Amino acid sequence: QVDLVESGGGLVQAGESLTLSCTASGTNYFDLYAAGWFRQAPGKEREEVSLISRSGGKTYYSDSVKGRFTISRDDALKTVYLHLNDLKPEDTAMYTCAVARGLAWDDLARRASEYRFWGQGTQVTVSS
Repeated sequence: QVDLVESGGGLVQAGESLTLSCTASGTNYFDLYAAGWFRQAPGKEREEVSLISRSGGKTYYSDSVKGRFTISRDDALKTVYLHLNDLKPEDTAMYTCAVARGLAWDDLARRASEYRFWGQGTQVTVSS
């Protein structure tokens, strides 16, 4: 069992930045897991925001955040980060991280069904 705890959310104004963290416990081999950040706004479906491979060398961003968000990982700290820059009101959502095991070193987990463990989420609210 891997537990994931997100932190770093908050209320910010448009144009500001946040860094979200997702820290794992229950495993000593965090590099076995590919990871992803997802978000869900009220009344909307969950959206895949950004993904990162086990190596950290391959990443994916949705079109809505490309160029503004950056995903990274620190396996020694068992943490995946999502740096959110130039935030917009439409970025307001609950942000949740998840990890997937069994992927090759440079593969991304592109299907939600691949993610075995999910966090509880951290709320990001952007005012205009």
